[in-house]
Amino acid sequence: MNWNRVLGRVSFVNCDPLFHGISDNWGVLPAPPSWLTGHVLKKDCLVAPIPTAAYAEHHSDLILLPDICIGSDGEVGSVLLFSNKDLSDIKDIALPTDSSTSTKLVMYVLEKHGITPNPIEMGPDLSHMLDICDAALLIGDRALDEANRFPELVKLDLGSEWKRITGLPMVFAVFAALNTEDKHMLNMAHNELLDNAIKFKQDMNYKQSVIDYTTSRSGFNRERVLKYFGEVTNILDNNHRKGLELFLKNVCNLSEPVNWLEK
Repeated sequence: MNWNRVLGRVSFVNCDPLFHGISDNWGVLPAPPSWLTGHVLKKDCLVAPIPTAAYAEHHSDLILLPDICIGSDGEVGSVLLFSNKDLSDIKDIALPTDSSTSTKLVMYVLEKHGITPNPIEMGPDLSHMLDICDAALLIGDRALDEANRFPELVKLDLGSEWKRITGLPMVFAVFAALNTEDKHMLNMAHNELLDNAIKFKQDMNYKQSVIDYTTSRSGFNRERVLKYFGEVTNILDNNHRKGLELFLKNVCNLSEPVNWLEK
């Protein structure tokens, strides 16, 4: 399929409401969040949800689709700090390499707690991470799985912490494309993804279909899937946009305004 008919998607369950009902007009390229930035820049796909911090790094080359995101308004459930120790005793932290947003966010949050641990990048294996470091950051399905297995190790939910500090929702990923892409094609992709996001909120048949699919493919029980889809959101409303802009300014040091696709 031609690359300008391919949409990138995060390989976690947080994109299922957007992509489960995607039409045959599009091919879908699943990948970890950190890979999707490269796929967009290399034109492997037309648009993809990339880490918010990656947008800040490459903002001069990118344009964002409005109305859709991967975010939360408080607890997110899938971006978690794990530790065997109290926060005050954390001296170093293991960071995965699959999301620049979460790594920046966790260091920002810990600094607000008066903690400045030494960051060490490594693979997202909780047992190994905690063998080497005092704390570990996990995101996505791995975070959900390990929190289910070891709830006593969860020290911070990063969505909740951002909300506590700022009073605003957190946007972990934004839907980005090269700013040179055909705007008609981008609007076609935007309209279909947004329609699915809205349908997930309003159409109970579609929502049940997504929940059935996610439960089947993820291995999480139905109760956890229902709870998670109440924590994570794919709708970028005005409050989420304010949270996004604050994160870009205060955490990523981006002074330029966001480049939004015009509908």
